[in-house]
Amino acid sequence: MTEVRNWAGNHRYGATAIRRPATLDQVREVVASAAHVHALGSRHSFNDGADSAGVLVSLENLAPDIVVDSRAATVSVSGGTTYGVLAEALNRQGFALHNLASLPHISVAGAIATATHGSGNRNGNLATAVRALQLVTSCGDLLTVSRADTPDFAGMVVGLGALGVVTRVTLDIQPAFEVRQDVFDNLPWARVLERFDEVSASAYSVSLFTDWRGDTVGQAWLKSRTDAGARFEGRPEFFGGTAATSDRHPLPGVSAENCTKQLGVPGPWSDRLAHFRMGFTPSSGDELQSEYLLPGEHAVAAIEVMRDLAGQISPLLQVSEIRTVAADDLWLSPNYRRAGIGLHLTWKPEAEAVENLLPLIEARLAPFAARPHWGKLFHADAATLAPLYEKLPDFRALAARLDPERKFRNDFLDRTVFGV
Repeated sequence: MTEVRNWAGNHRYGATAIRRPATLDQVREVVASAAHVHALGSRHSFNDGADSAGVLVSLENLAPDIVVDSRAATVSVSGGTTYGVLAEALNRQGFALHNLASLPHISVAGAIATATHGSGNRNGNLATAVRALQLVTSCGDLLTVSRADTPDFAGMVVGLGALGVVTRVTLDIQPAFEVRQDVFDNLPWARVLERFDEVSASAYSVSLFTDWRGDTVGQAWLKSRTDAGARFEGRPEFFGGTAATSDRHPLPGVSAENCTKQLGVPGPWSDRLAHFRMGFTPSSGDELQSEYLLPGEHAVAAIEVMRDLAGQISPLLQVSEIRTVAADDLWLSPNYRRAGIGLHLTWKPEAEAVENLLPLIEARLAPFAARPHWGKLFHADAATLAPLYEKLPDFRALAARLDPERKFRNDFLDRTVFGV
């Protein structure tokens, strides 16, 4: 096939072909006939997790087919649909998802498979909204599983593409709501760390942006629901930071044109919960990403470790983001049975230098049982990750049952999950 790379350009897919079926039957035919196959989402992963030695299946040509069930409070959607398209359709009908990731450009099935998340002490990652899945198994059969009726459902949601091609997803929804977004500049680290739990609980979603250097956090982004009991009143300062007087981009000095509206102006959840607007290119340029998630009780200590490493991290960094995520029961979720924080790093496109630095960062975060984001760059292998995931043996057994021919396996899964 012609050269195809991921969104960041750092990975060239090694598959022999990419298929873009337009119907569910065509998806089943592609999977059944392939010796090796893997689903390909919106290509926003930064590693080889969505690659294959055989065929890649993209669902981008399947119709979104968005179906709202207001009585059940669910929406059913094709797995290749982006969150931006889904969010706009839901909002028009008066409904909402509980959260969005920073980018609305990512596909529903791909984001769920890697436990991608937004922020908020009480907000689980995007996969926690999944009520049912439809997937094509290795022999081309169609399998529907649900939270209510499938014993191993918690192991199937964050599936890393190892169990089949997820063609349709059913998600929990709620009534639509409005959000205001307020940004504050230059929060003193001393105050943030002294009262970190208060900082992270100050809004529906809180993000801190930093380069780890100096005595201040560069920006705090607060996304606050405006409905009853969740109102955030504008204020001139926030834990020592001053209110921004113009819209901000997470990268200082970069135009905020492609960012969602700030300055406390209320707007629909679909145009505030993400950091970037659907209609604009989400990046400032080439970049790489890593992220580590760890229990909330270690938040301050882990942040101090990252600040200690500023001399090594900052020269390679564009910006870091600190977020919080609620606990869940999904087997391979980095927040399985623990609420915590995510330490996200957006790197300059200097792959070799970043790859060389990751082992040091992971070693320093190891005492906090840090789990890497499955869709971003990390160094750990299956032997290192296995003690961090108590349900990993059960997931391996589940994969062996659903994919006995190892049709969906790839180098990434062998390296990080199965230990081959």
